[in-house]
Amino acid sequence: MTDLPILDPDSEYDVEEIEHDPPVTVRSLARRVALQVLYELDCTNHPPEQVIEARLNAQNPEDEKPERSSSRYVRLIVYGVLNNRARIDRAIQYFAPEWPLEQVAIIDRNILRIALFEFAVSRGVPVNVAIDEAVALAQMFGADGSTSFVNGVLGQAALRDGELQSILNQPVGGDISA
Repeated sequence: MTDLPILDPDSEYDVEEIEHDPPVTVRSLARRVALQVLYELDCTNHPPEQVIEARLNAQNPEDEKPERSSSRYVRLIVYGVLNNRARIDRAIQYFAPEWPLEQVAIIDRNILRIALFEFAVSRGVPVNVAIDEAVALAQMFGADGSTSFVNGVLGQAALRDGELQSILNQPVGGDISA
């Protein structure tokens, strides 16, 4: 048997906290919060609005309310992804066929969902901005291969926009085979 350290609950332990650079824009902050919300919703059965409120409040000091535009954009992303998840997931599966969706890391899956929602479903964000923001989220929160994976899937989707729109416009449950 190996020698394991004796853990004393009364001892103090060093805890490593990872500090991230502050977001450059209100929308960048909203994407970070939306990613945290979608991650939690992917892992639990918590009500979306309750999770959104908790994450927004966690981002602000106790005496400050969340910035209104940030709060609105978080909700737009979260509910946009939730309402279009089956369509977005079908697109992810199409552009990453070697990775079954349930095997894609939860963080990567939700980064892809956010970016595809922004540039392909709502069409409210330029493709290059959505991809750059997604890669930044992958660098910040993902594993070692996350940035390449996210960039590759989104790059293929952007290059093949006609196919992407066709997939997104199919009725839920439609066949996506090439």
